[in-house]
Amino acid sequence: MILSPLEIAQSLVKFDTTNPPGNEILCIEYLDDLLTEAGFETVLLARDENRPNLITRLKGRGEAPPILFQGHVDVVTTEGQDWSVSPFQGMIKDGFLWGRGTLDMKGAVAMMVSAIMMAKEQGIEPAGDIVLCVLADEEAGADWGAKWLVENHAEQFEGIKYGISEFGGTNMQMGGKTVFPVQIAEKRSLTLKAKLRGSAGHGSGVYRNTAMGRTGRLLDQLDKLQMPIHVTPAVREMLSAIADNLDFPASFILRRLLNPATANAALKAMGDSASFIEPLLKHTVNPTIINGGIKVNVIPSEIDLEFDVRMLPGFTADEFLSELKAQLDTDAEFSFVDDQPIMPAEPNMGLFPLLAEIIEEKQPDGKVVPMVLPAVTDARYFASLGIQTYGFTPMILPEGLDLGTLVHGPDERIPVDAPEYGAKMMLELIKRYKG
Repeated sequence: MILSPLEIAQSLVKFDTTNPPGNEILCIEYLDDLLTEAGFETVLLARDENRPNLITRLKGRGEAPPILFQGHVDVVTTEGQDWSVSPFQGMIKDGFLWGRGTLDMKGAVAMMVSAIMMAKEQGIEPAGDIVLCVLADEEAGADWGAKWLVENHAEQFEGIKYGISEFGGTNMQMGGKTVFPVQIAEKRSLTLKAKLRGSAGHGSGVYRNTAMGRTGRLLDQLDKLQMPIHVTPAVREMLSAIADNLDFPASFILRRLLNPATANAALKAMGDSASFIEPLLKHTVNPTIINGGIKVNVIPSEIDLEFDVRMLPGFTADEFLSELKAQLDTDAEFSFVDDQPIMPAEPNMGLFPLLAEIIEEKQPDGKVVPMVLPAVTDARYFASLGIQTYGFTPMILPEGLDLGTLVHGPDERIPVDAPEYGAKMMLELIKRYKG
């Protein structure tokens, strides 16, 4: 007997896969048992035996390229958060399934697993293989998950054009209208370092242009920084679609965002509602860590800063750094700590019409619009293989439930009917997918 999507989601939440350290093995083995009992052949691939990744396939007719369903089962910490329920109990209360990971993204993984199991039970043979990949380590860089798999087992994803993953297909209110954003692109995350130098000395002296002083001036400039506007193809798709579905004057203001010459004025006119849109039009750079000094009476000769950088799709790190330096007056020495795949400048919208059709048939009063995510997901690693990922984990949230505060926040929860609703929508995708 196949468990319901809700039962699977509830079971997944009960595994504490807080990352770090992750320890996703028991959670992955639970899913492995479910899938093998349902007749699937699975493979576990792991850089660390306690952090495996699971891959299986629903065999298709070979008439279309495979499609990837990918999701992670690690979760962020609950430390320091005020939860009203135990975050790993999987409690059902007040019409919700409560717990860490219900939204990000064990609930979605339950949808995917349930969808391919239902398809197999019903004898559905899709046009192309459905490749399910359940991942470790999304929340801490994917060195044990998607990044490692793509770099070491790319053969598992051969021929795949499209992927399905987190953040999309959930109802939102914009300008009094119901829309269903489906993610088509995301920004690129990098860590930038800056070293500032100055003369060392005794703390009793008088000094000018110290490393500490230069650091203060740099931080002040960053606090007032206005990076240039870039209207990337994905953001143009997103804002144009939203504007087409809003009434005047909201539609007029949104269209002014599409012109770099008028975008800053439009952002100002939007007030607080611009907080989500503005990062989609600019690279962002935020100082998060400062290190320097060894003793209270010694003037340090060096100060090190670290920055969280989020780059727009299609831009290289060198292009970003040139743009940043042009806005600053500093002799800081900049360098990047890590390297992440460059997100394509233009998304492949080939599967988008089908996803919109599936949602809008079920929700005729809403409109599906493309969305660009200011954060990052495992989609960036699969993009390096030429796979276009869409955020498609459909659910209907009641009015007043704010995704922004629940994802990674206390009392994360989803409606009890969400896993089954999403699984059935994914099953429709499996049935209708033509390549």
